[in-house]
Amino acid sequence: MVNSGTKFYNRYQSLTRTNIPFIRSSSDQRVVESAQNFTQGYGAACDSDTKCTTGNDYASYYDDIVILSEAAGSNDTLDPSTCNNYENGYESKTNSAADTTYEDIFIPPIQARVNANLPGANLSITEIVYLMDLCPFNTVQPVSGAPLSPFCTLFTVKEWTQYNYLRSIDKWYADGPGNYLGPSQGVGFANELLARMTDNRTYAARDRTSTNQTLDASNTTFALGGALFADFSHDDPMVSIFSALGLFNATTMQLSNTTLETVKQTDGYSAAHSVPFGGRAYFEKMVCQSEPNEELVRVIMNDRVVPLVGCGADDKGRCTLSNWIASLTFVAENGKWSQC
Repeated sequence: MVNSGTKFYNRYQSLTRTNIPFIRSSSDQRVVESAQNFTQGYGAACDSDTKCTTGNDYASYYDDIVILSEAAGSNDTLDPSTCNNYENGYESKTNSAADTTYEDIFIPPIQARVNANLPGANLSITEIVYLMDLCPFNTVQPVSGAPLSPFCTLFTVKEWTQYNYLRSIDKWYADGPGNYLGPSQGVGFANELLARMTDNRTYAARDRTSTNQTLDASNTTFALGGALFADFSHDDPMVSIFSALGLFNATTMQLSNTTLETVKQTDGYSAAHSVPFGGRAYFEKMVCQSEPNEELVRVIMNDRVVPLVGCGADDKGRCTLSNWIASLTFVAENGKWSQC
């Protein structure tokens, strides 16, 4: 996250040199620490840049982070939890059903091999998945500095490909278009994003989903008019936000839970592409010299441009701001929140 802050500063130097970002974080401690580490990297980059004019008291960034409470019943666009049917109803089990179907296909051969080499362990299918989970966690938190944890070699490349697809299935059916109410969880943030993009608080005020109307009515807790904003959340709400904004709309068919599909077959969708460890998305507004009177929108997800769908995108994946907003009818209609 420190590196992410540095990268953000360097990528947008024409803005970061003269503007301080408005920062929010969901209240979970690890999310807050992510925000703080980001500001550390951002501040250090500014400190080493002689053209940075925003001062060097970067500790104040920590104090200025707006924290959105994750307490039960709180409205938090960075971690919605007030849609009861999504949290506790049928939709809360959509992903586990899809996961189980796929796990029952690809895990048994792995299970047989592992249990044969660990006499008495008798690991279940679910426990084999937990065992595989250790590889990515050990890799992003290395002990020896190795690029890949040696633990990962317990499984083959084919098995990791199958595991990767399992994670895609899980996110798709838990928080994405494969869950009837999944994209609805991202509508609140999407409306806040539109308010920022247009410098118009009306978009946030119209929201009837997960926004905190008291916070969003104040420039202290929901600033408008700035050049830079940074929000910090969990991977699940990020998938919902991307879904609400139509970033997965190129994927027109539901993911198979019986046959492995490549990223090409899923038309670009992948959990590894959208929410890896430290996943991030940049929502950019720009004006080009060739069209000085028309604002454009571009989305970059983990260094990949996501071509926008349904708004007449150009060959660089960008849409005009007006066309992009007009295409977000799901957001304008508050998703399916009325069925929560």
